[in-house]
Amino acid sequence: MTGPRTGAGGNRQVSERTTIFNRIRQACEPAIRRVMHAYWRFQRGMTLGVRGLCIDEANRVFLVKHSYVSGWHLPGGGVEPGETMLDSLIRELAEEGNIEPTAPPMLHGIFFNNRVSRRDHVAVFVLRDFRQTAAPVPTHEIVAHGFFKLDELPNDTTAATRARIIEVMGRAPVSERW
Repeated sequence: MTGPRTGAGGNRQVSERTTIFNRIRQACEPAIRRVMHAYWRFQRGMTLGVRGLCIDEANRVFLVKHSYVSGWHLPGGGVEPGETMLDSLIRELAEEGNIEPTAPPMLHGIFFNNRVSRRDHVAVFVLRDFRQTAAPVPTHEIVAHGFFKLDELPNDTTAATRARIIEVMGRAPVSERW
């Protein structure tokens, strides 16, 4: 029985597996989105999601990277039947970042996300008062996370995420499209 691989060879093997996984995910991503939205279409007449723009004392924003979709995103997800948008936001922030609001989140806007579906809308809330109860641990859904300075966002931060950050920081007018 051998132990975990270490050293340059082991790191290369992990990097190669990550690269292969990313290629497979990118190739499958359009089909996965279509299947999920087809399911949601029958499950719900319209899809509604929430995202939280968490800005800490150092003016950094919290972003997450999902296992099933490319790029860095604001934490959030779908509003489930019987949930309010705030209930969903609080649940998603806890699941994805161990973040708890300490003051009511402020609604930034509701955006039409026609890139995904003609039925999809996303509500974005801004949180400046929150606590992180523990350091998040990567899961099967969230593979990476972190607080980033505005001028040091990861290169693959999505266009919609960048647009919401720029709007909230007062550097662009608010759009109605995701």
